[in-house]
Amino acid sequence: MDALDPIESVNTFIGTKDEGNTFPGASVPFGKTHSSPVGSHYAGYRYDDQQIRGFGHFFLSGAGCWEQGGLVPILPVTQLPSNFDHKRYASKYSHDGEIGKPGYYKVKLDRDITVECTATTRAGVERYTFPSGTKGTLLINVGQANDKEPVSASSIKILDNRTITGTVETQAFCGGRPYTTYFTTTFDRPFREFGTWGPNGPKPTQRESKGGAGLRGAWVTFEPGPVTAYTSLSQVDQQGATNNLTQEAAGKSFDDIRNEAQQAWREELGCIEIETDDWDERAVFYTALYHVLLQPLTGSDADGRYRGFDNQIHETDGWTYYEYYSLWDTYRAHNQLLALIRTKRSKDIARSILAIHEQGGWLPRWAFANQETNCMTGDPVTPFLVDLYKFGHLKGFEEQAYRALLQNVDGVPPDASRFQGRSGNPNYLLNGFVQYDKRFPKKGQDTDPHHGASATLEYALADATLAIMAEELGHKEDAERLKKRGLNHRNLWDHSVTDRGFTGFPRPKLQGGAWLNPFTPQGPDGFHEGTAWQYQWLAQHDISGLITALGGKAAAEARLDDFFAYPDLLTDPKRTVREKWVVGPYDYYNQFRYNPNNEPDLHAPWMYALIGRPEKTSVVVRAAQTLFVNGPAGVTGNDDLGTMSAWYVFSALGMYPAVPGTGEFVPHAPKFRRAVVHLENGKDIVIKAEAADTEKTQVVERIRSGWLSKSKDRIELAELWSGTTLEVDLHTVSN
Repeated sequence: MDALDPIESVNTFIGTKDEGNTFPGASVPFGKTHSSPVGSHYAGYRYDDQQIRGFGHFFLSGAGCWEQGGLVPILPVTQLPSNFDHKRYASKYSHDGEIGKPGYYKVKLDRDITVECTATTRAGVERYTFPSGTKGTLLINVGQANDKEPVSASSIKILDNRTITGTVETQAFCGGRPYTTYFTTTFDRPFREFGTWGPNGPKPTQRESKGGAGLRGAWVTFEPGPVTAYTSLSQVDQQGATNNLTQEAAGKSFDDIRNEAQQAWREELGCIEIETDDWDERAVFYTALYHVLLQPLTGSDADGRYRGFDNQIHETDGWTYYEYYSLWDTYRAHNQLLALIRTKRSKDIARSILAIHEQGGWLPRWAFANQETNCMTGDPVTPFLVDLYKFGHLKGFEEQAYRALLQNVDGVPPDASRFQGRSGNPNYLLNGFVQYDKRFPKKGQDTDPHHGASATLEYALADATLAIMAEELGHKEDAERLKKRGLNHRNLWDHSVTDRGFTGFPRPKLQGGAWLNPFTPQGPDGFHEGTAWQYQWLAQHDISGLITALGGKAAAEARLDDFFAYPDLLTDPKRTVREKWVVGPYDYYNQFRYNPNNEPDLHAPWMYALIGRPEKTSVVVRAAQTLFVNGPAGVTGNDDLGTMSAWYVFSALGMYPAVPGTGEFVPHAPKFRRAVVHLENGKDIVIKAEAADTEKTQVVERIRSGWLSKSKDRIELAELWSGTTLEVDLHTVSN
């Protein structure tokens, strides 16, 4: 393998345009706190922004909702502004010389000010270099954050000539409640002048400002020379923020921390090595892996304390608490990739999910900080935890996890609970489907009956995965009833619906069991962020039933061909995917084709393999990979906390976890001549495809590994854990 530094192979600007919603600034793997520019976009920074409002310290990578952080943004200036609204005092900047690499970001602002960013796990660090001989001023803003991130209360206090503390109360993501973040900021040398501002304007020499919503912050002015600012965050208390800074940054220079951050990334990214002569392909792969390794975020402070879902302070004992779970997205690929390549962290992730259940009473769906937002629908936590069980990451907690999952699939949280859970369960358990009812009350942004058809399919998939766990743990009766419930997707199949020459589609049912009328498979009703065309494939756990519903294997193949515009893929894949597949990142409806911008049909390319036509899977995957490019618009759709990136990593390696809960991977044509996955158990997965050529459409001719001499239509987890070499012979398809 080549010895190129994976740090240099990452381009953190990938995904910063076209609603990829990534951030380009500095972080460490799974870090709690970041340092990244804040522009005019709700995710923080958009590549074509004209100004930077400050350098914030908390971001989500690739999420689609508003309220995405950018907390405590700091902006360097050479004189105090006349207006303390960061939209007014924002600085112009240049992309010339701008650098975005793991653990390091650099940009030049106007007035010849250079900003460099790095981070520890719980602190964001900036070095501000002002023009020679010029006094430098830093504006620390606590009353504003990312665009569309409301700040409902804030405080700031200048403790001494190097230290500032405070709080920011902001709205949680996607329907959540306000929550409080504590921060401590220190500087590597003393400031000479200071003041604070509030809604009524600036107050020179005043040390404190606090109150509700409105402009609020502080400024500090230094004698000429560079200044390094260290900012740590905590959701526990002020002491937690201060202790995080002491534990991780005390006595360290900017360059010390940058070197540590980049070495941490070097070690994490080194878990997979690839062989390719194409620099852009290398950048796309390692940036995708980088985005995978950003989250979930470290939740516990340096002393092990964290704020739980009961709003009480808890403490870990030898493990790390992680938070921010976009489960509707991550259960499909991100979870399995971390479970494979980052086993220790995945075990702690599993414990963290169980801690949420212990403290909150129910399992989460979209957990933000220490609260459930009730964002998205279905039951993603079930396949998420079952996969962690299959990967061996719930050892010692199997029965605890199983009981929590059984409560979740068989019940509904009480009205007093903040969790909405499977709100469609009463009708689902009684009649075998979630009713479509737009008037159903909700506790947050979403609730299952508002998207009853897709929720039914998601519940059925979840039940089928839990049946696997139940059987292996010896809960035979549970396993049988869950298996039966796993077939409930069939209850929504209407053989009378016709569209584009195909008959039979999943169709929403109303409370009493009547079909929704009128209905079109391309419409929005009953399906969450997709249509019946895309959701019809969400039955990968019941291939025989789906094939029967579709009218046999030949009919299933014909429908997949139409879904992917397969004949066009063979003649011009790059053009076809952009003209016939891709729609706007939020244009989910009125579609009848594959939507690679969103999660509901991410697994659909592997449906070909599951019905016995694996060569077509390789054709579709190769075409989809062309949507990932080395540039700011290089992510398709929102990256959704690394989900799209995880899809890409698996697709490039040549295997995908198409059926949750099975621990099996469906193979396809790898992208690179050679790839090596270094597992944490010391074993290696070596994938050889000597004929790989990204400019050609290629399919698998044969896979050899010697693993029990089995057919290679599936790759078993046990083979991967033991270390294996997969030799893949590829055949080029003539266009």
